[in-house]
Amino acid sequence: MAGEIEARLKALDLVLPEVPTPVADYVSYLHLNGQLYVAGQLPFKAGRIAVTGTLGADLDLDQGQDAARLCALNILAQAKAALGDLDRIVQCLRLNGYVNAGPGYTDHPKVINGASELIVKVLGQKGRHTRIAVGCSSLPLNAAVEIDAIFAIN
Repeated sequence: MAGEIEARLKALDLVLPEVPTPVADYVSYLHLNGQLYVAGQLPFKAGRIAVTGTLGADLDLDQGQDAARLCALNILAQAKAALGDLDRIVQCLRLNGYVNAGPGYTDHPKVINGASELIVKVLGQKGRHTRIAVGCSSLPLNAAVEIDAIFAIN
């Protein structure tokens, strides 16, 4: 039987993607002292980066938020792979969001809201988190956004 979080995903008509494999020499997640660290996730969809380019140059805010939502779904997919059951999440502690941003672009927090809002919709109050949202001159594979996460787990 599906757990509470799985039921919420279904009610929101969200499907977790296949777990992306690391693009370099690192692990996708790590358990340590009641916490789950999920490595930076790119906006992968169907095995490819779905949103590439630079916010403020090639991409607009809506496209950036779409990329952030894909990153959040990939974070949840990694968490499910790590835990087997998303209901083991006690709290999302932190999201670190990186935006591939052009010179003068300042809407990083609005872009990362795409991920923050999705995590809260899926996890409820367990999804309320701290975060950073910063701009970068480039990201791996020309991804528009990269986000990592830390969860308290049982």
